[in-house]
Amino acid sequence: MGGQADWQIKGRPAREWATSARASLPPQSRHGGGRALEPGRTVRPRLERRLKHRSPEMSLKNEEQNDLSPRDSVKGNDQYRAPSGIHLEHEEESRNGFRQFETSDLFRHPRIHLEPQEKSDNNFKKFVIKKLEKSCQCSSTKAKNTIFGFLPVLQWLPKYDLKKNILGDVMSGLIVGILLVPQSIAYSLLAGQEPIYGLYTSFFASLIYFILGTSRHISVGIFGILCLMIGEVVDRELYIAGYDTVHAASNESSLVNQMSDRTCNRSCYAIIVGSTVTFVAGVYQVAMGFFQVGFVSVYLSNALLSGFVTGASFTILTSQVKYLLGLSLPRSGGVGSLITTWIHVFRNIHKTNICDLITSLLCLLVLLPTKELNERFKSKLKAPIPAELFVIVAATLASHFGKLNEKYSTSIAGNIPTGFMPPKAPDWNLIPRVAVDAIAIAIIGFAITVSLSEMFAKKHGYTVRANQEMYAIGFCNIIPSFFHCFTTSAALAKTLVKESTGCQTQVSGVVTALVLLLVLLVIAPLFFSLQKSVLGVITIINLRGALCKFKDLPQMWRISRMDTVIWFVTMLSSALISTEIGLLTGVCFSMFCVILRTQKPRTSLLGLVEDSEVFESMSAYKNLQAKSGIKIFRFVAPLYYVNKEYFKSALYKKTLNPVLVKAAQRKAAKNKIKRETVTLSGIQDEVSVQLSHDPLEFHTIVIDCSAIQFLDTAGIHTLKEVRRDYEAIGIQVLLAQCNPSVRDSLARGEYCKKDEESLLFYSVYEAMTFAEDSQNQKERYVPNGPSFSSD
Repeated sequence: MGGQADWQIKGRPAREWATSARASLPPQSRHGGGRALEPGRTVRPRLERRLKHRSPEMSLKNEEQNDLSPRDSVKGNDQYRAPSGIHLEHEEESRNGFRQFETSDLFRHPRIHLEPQEKSDNNFKKFVIKKLEKSCQCSSTKAKNTIFGFLPVLQWLPKYDLKKNILGDVMSGLIVGILLVPQSIAYSLLAGQEPIYGLYTSFFASLIYFILGTSRHISVGIFGILCLMIGEVVDRELYIAGYDTVHAASNESSLVNQMSDRTCNRSCYAIIVGSTVTFVAGVYQVAMGFFQVGFVSVYLSNALLSGFVTGASFTILTSQVKYLLGLSLPRSGGVGSLITTWIHVFRNIHKTNICDLITSLLCLLVLLPTKELNERFKSKLKAPIPAELFVIVAATLASHFGKLNEKYSTSIAGNIPTGFMPPKAPDWNLIPRVAVDAIAIAIIGFAITVSLSEMFAKKHGYTVRANQEMYAIGFCNIIPSFFHCFTTSAALAKTLVKESTGCQTQVSGVVTALVLLLVLLVIAPLFFSLQKSVLGVITIINLRGALCKFKDLPQMWRISRMDTVIWFVTMLSSALISTEIGLLTGVCFSMFCVILRTQKPRTSLLGLVEDSEVFESMSAYKNLQAKSGIKIFRFVAPLYYVNKEYFKSALYKKTLNPVLVKAAQRKAAKNKIKRETVTLSGIQDEVSVQLSHDPLEFHTIVIDCSAIQFLDTAGIHTLKEVRRDYEAIGIQVLLAQCNPSVRDSLARGEYCKKDEESLLFYSVYEAMTFAEDSQNQKERYVPNGPSFSSD
């Protein structure tokens, strides 16, 4: 025995076929006579050898360790067994051949090493104790900050600049108050309530938000979508209680309210139901603020909210048609209420009240052009034309002096009392029946309020506190529920009017409340003869903005087709099924779309931008340089159980499938084997050697992990499996640009062993350089491939 490799013959048949073409092979023996294997060729019998070699390039005095057999060698394939085997043992086995390359002087660029921050102690018990100690500490400063934080009016009102702000606040408050009077009366019908309760609701909401709110510009009051949702609950409970829902305006019919100790007519029971739902919704909103779960609103995207509002607007429009035609129809509720209502309308179309129809047409002819003028010339008008107020005044005078109710049996608003009713607590027995309905109402209310307040705060350069906004809107529902009110929230249309008319602070809300107070105390009875058809027209006209969202669809389609699909699904389900189910359907479908986007994300091979260290997609950009022997793969999504199979299939498609390559090598080894005699230590044995197979196009795959936000156990297992499959055919897999979260997951999942941490890189360029240098060193170690020789 002699030479650089010391071979020993065991004289027993080999049990397994071994080694991969790209594994670290021993340098060529100094003695001739053996057959040299070129890089890329595979030795099929399993060889365990004892090898001592010295690297002349590195002038190392110590013995270097190299591993001949990869961990993924073929096991137990007896069909590949040679007639007589050779068993060779390596003196020292190495688990990884890359460590010597990392410390080599041949690297063109030094490796990047970052020292991680020391992790803080995450003891949950200590964390809770620390929080409790901080919360339980009491001082005058803390008490003052708590009170001032809960009541923002105490902070900004003492600093109020009277000369600078008073004119804009008074003007905007007056105009919004004038607009709120007809809308409050009209939306009361939508909520199934008497007109007076709509005025109460707008009055209390304006005052409470002045005290608790942090936004200077939003207008809090009646909102059409919430009124519709309240009305559906009210109609359901009226039907369960046995009230005649067909004659909704009949205040004379009195029935015994089984939920109360005294006689209560239909109107009385309707406001009890409405105030109870409002109370529960307010409690939900305050609880969300207390537990800081406002993140729920992030699941309501702009496309989802827009589609929901548009779909609900169709339901509102449908519910008001009976007032425009003067029909007495039961209000349909539940699934498919829109279609059911239209069926009732067409079945009773012959009963149309001609006087109500003519009044509705005349009001439409006045209000539609006026709204268009306000929209088109809003930059030139100092204040919008209050056409709704003019129409109400004119229609009331015409109905009163023309005696339209006596002559043509038109439906009128009826008696609207002055002053305030005594406060009354919600019906506690109703809470279990309306608790589920209040969830959707609470979420929609605070989502719209918070989004509008943040939008206008950003526009005008100040900040709002989302948690305080939830408190504010919650108490705008809890407190008024004791004063015969129903649910409120911010409304976009009135907020835009408020901003455009010079609003500066929340003081404008007080002015609005004073206008409503004047109506409640003095003017309200004058609306006795007002036709309900006029109120129906006002409600429909105010839906114009939501219904015009269809004009934005082409632009939305160009920007995001997925958002457009979400909009359509939410709109159709809200209109055709029901508002609550429509909202739930929209949320579920939008979350499904998020999962769908990550299930089949974009993948690409990367190329190097010339004269830089930047890598970009070769399918998106031209003139990128692809490095020979290296494939760089980018996966633009988290790697988790949903898309793990797609990750593997995309990677195999853009590079090669290692499973198929391994299978092809096995098949070739079976069909192409040449027997030759090798003499070692005077004993002749036969060794089966695969002489040739096509060399692979590349030796390294770099996975760019910059777009992988997180890994789960399935993702970690997939990376392990991919690495194992590629290493089985001699291709190394490197990971680059892993964020700290991904690195922690890989460490916990034991992707890299302690001596393999060099396979994670902080940049793609660093990984590419490492791959090139390691391959160059392999070629220097094995210039013509290893050869077997004998003394």
